[in-house]
Amino acid sequence: MSTATFIDVILAIILPPLGVFLKFGCQVEFWICLVLTLLGYLPGILYALYVILR
Repeated sequence: MSTATFIDVILAIILPPLGVFLKFGCQVEFWICLVLTLLGYLPGILYALYVILR
């Protein structure tokens, strides 16, 4: 795991859409993560970690 990935994972735990945004920009992954985070914090974290680490 590189340092950039480690920072993305930490940001995904603290603020999930930010971690996804830094990795992908304003693509579909960011919007899905934003909606999931608004619906519930845990689904947003899980999706962000899945997207970043896959």
